[in-house]
Amino acid sequence: MLGVRLICVGKLGEKFWAQAVKEYEKRLGAYCKLEIIELPEQRLPQTPSEGEIAQALDREAALIESRIWPGAAVIAMCVEGKPMSSEQLADYFSRLTVSGTSKICLLIGGSCGLSERVKQRAALRLSMSPMTFPHHLARVMVLEQVYRALNIAAGGKYHK
Repeated sequence: MLGVRLICVGKLGEKFWAQAVKEYEKRLGAYCKLEIIELPEQRLPQTPSEGEIAQALDREAALIESRIWPGAAVIAMCVEGKPMSSEQLADYFSRLTVSGTSKICLLIGGSCGLSERVKQRAALRLSMSPMTFPHHLARVMVLEQVYRALNIAAGGKYHK
């Protein structure tokens, strides 16, 4: 069974976000073995300098890299990434599994995003939109799209 690890910087705050995540965890159980890793967001002053942001992203990158499965396909969620339809994402996942990839790591950064070092490691930089979303919502959206894509790849009708 496909292993999917969602590595997120930051914790879910409100109960309703956690409930939404639990719903998709349950749904995804039919298609993959899902693991969600929450990493602490680095604290920054109220008006951080570029250097302070870069240092925080570097520390977050080290934490992220320590949780990426060896041999996994890495997908970095970032605004400058490639936009894909649900069907295109399903096709991407199918091509990965056909080529022998059994593990996927999806990365969601904190409020300052992901370090360039982590993005360069990714096989795919994926964008959900040119808009910016809070990481709580992004986590739910990513899980929904992974569920939708795996359902499509399995011949399901969820996307219609």
